[in-house]
Amino acid sequence: MSMALGLLHLSARLPWRLNRGLAALVGGLLYRLPNRERAIARTNLRLCFPELDERQHEALLRDALLETARTGLELGRFWFAPLNEVLGMIREVRGEAAVEAAMAAGRGVIIAAPHLGNWELVGLYCSRRYAMTSLYRPPRRVALDAPIRTARERAGARLVPTDIHGVRALRATLGEGRMIGILPDQDPGASGSAFAPFFGQPARTMLLLSRLAAKSGAPVFLTWAQRHGDGFVLHFERAEAAVAERDGVVAATALNHAVEGCVRQAPAQYQWCYQRFKAQPDGLPSPYPDRLRLKKRLRRLRKRLRRLKGQS
Repeated sequence: MSMALGLLHLSARLPWRLNRGLAALVGGLLYRLPNRERAIARTNLRLCFPELDERQHEALLRDALLETARTGLELGRFWFAPLNEVLGMIREVRGEAAVEAAMAAGRGVIIAAPHLGNWELVGLYCSRRYAMTSLYRPPRRVALDAPIRTARERAGARLVPTDIHGVRALRATLGEGRMIGILPDQDPGASGSAFAPFFGQPARTMLLLSRLAAKSGAPVFLTWAQRHGDGFVLHFERAEAAVAERDGVVAATALNHAVEGCVRQAPAQYQWCYQRFKAQPDGLPSPYPDRLRLKKRLRRLRKRLRRLKGQS
């Protein structure tokens, strides 16, 4: 068992109050000490909330890094604690009647789960209720792949790869009138994407979700688990019809607008430590500090050197 896996299992056994105390400690360190996550989050928040003054930006940054720490320390519990215990942390579910009606209509449902609150809890809940099929990208650490897959599939999920075979599986699932899940707010790469505004900033946005919605007629629900008190509130909000437009830019704009609407309800709980605006249109420079790009290049170079040594 790898050290990372051992720590995850250990965190699953911690009392909830201790878990939250550790998150407060880690979040405080992330805010006070220079680090990559703080640099990225600070850049994102300044881009996305230009109306805030310096004091407000720093307060939101501090809260966002605390929520980032909470997300990380929740992983072990959500993956390895008893399923009923985990799902019991959902204190309220809002908007699910519309999902049930859509499922009864027989065209399937697309769950768009942004990186807001805790998306692992969304996957477990929807899988238990609807046997959801979701795209899955294996972690970089091979030793974590099987345990994470087992943890995510234990509630009835079906995980499919992020390739053409996985896309075909999603189409087939919708064709059978069932539910699929997609994370809508990551950069999918140059292929199958369009630039569209997100908090007023150009963001390379996936077209897969919109194409699946257009072809199947399945409604899209933005779904997130918001931390509230000692538990979570699960939200289902139906996206506007424009997310299924044939015009890619129109569809991507509608999708980003829907995600932004969710984020504005709990802005500190969004994953601001992700370089959402790294890719820019028309060759414009990345807004993130140069030192972040340099560190990434050095990591890639070290990996190449290790591979070359292994081949010699």
